Amino acid sequence: MRISHTTPGGSEEYVHEIPQFGLGVFLMTDPGECRKAVLAALDAGYNHIDTARVYTNEDEVGEAIKESGVSRDSVFVTTKLRRTHATGYDEVLEHCQKSLELLDTDYIDLYLVHAPPEDPEHRAPVWKGMEYCLEQGWVKAIGVSNYGPAHLESMREYASYLPSVNQVEFNPWLQRPHLVQATKDVGAEVMAYSPLARGHKVGDPKLVEIAERLGCTPAQVAIKFCYDEGCITIPKSSNPSRIVENIKSLDIDISSEMDSIKGLECNYVSGWDPTTEP
Repeated sequence: MRISHTTPGGSEEYVHEIPQFGLGVFLMTDPGECRKAVLAALDAGYNHIDTARVYTNEDEVGEAIKESGVSRDSVFVTTKLRRTHATGYDEVLEHCQKSLELLDTDYIDLYLVHAPPEDPEHRAPVWKGMEYCLEQGWVKAIGVSNYGPAHLESMREYASYLPSVNQVEFNPWLQRPHLVQATKDVGAEVMAYSPLARGHKVGDPKLVEIAERLGCTPAQVAIKFCYDEGCITIPKSSNPSRIVENIKSLDIDISSEMDSIKGLECNYVSGWDPTTEP
């Protein structure tokens, strides 16, 4: 998938290719857990790993990539600026460099602001810091996470390059048409985290029925829905067999059940949701 940054003048800059499917490593905090998961994912054919400073496992992501023997330019790495670090221009530069050090890499493929800085006065200087990281080549692309329509629209006032990605919770039970449209309006792609609603909805009887008709698992239905909706999709698992099951969802044709899957929408937010904050 192609991502880029739209300028206020409407041109596209810093075009980059991003694999549409990847491994999320949220909550992998036990020693070695993240490293083993990344190794299993790379072995299964994944080429996109999504981490964050707040996950405290950037170092294990870097270790696993090196241990795998896969070339760095064959693995797309996304990481994020922690919200508590998103307080100013200099802080962005400092923490970008720290993530580079922890990942033990020369560049980050995609660097995201993990959530809108809590102080609105910090949002412009933080984004200017992100743009500097992009211009210096420390990162190949920049974006945001958990930004709502109002946050995205306000970026037009201070951004030289609008975000390439907005990573938000998205799944069959939370399809967010207004947020998806607002993301596209600034030239960004939606990256879907929690495609399984943190596991809360995998046992949904309607989803189970759909999966039975398709001959696959309920989790595979939910993951493929996000993917077929055009989202960059990053299911999280540290279980090797589940990691394989998740990537095999890409081989499943869910088109015959698309209306039924869309009918699962119930505006269910499974976790943290700063998109509605001022």
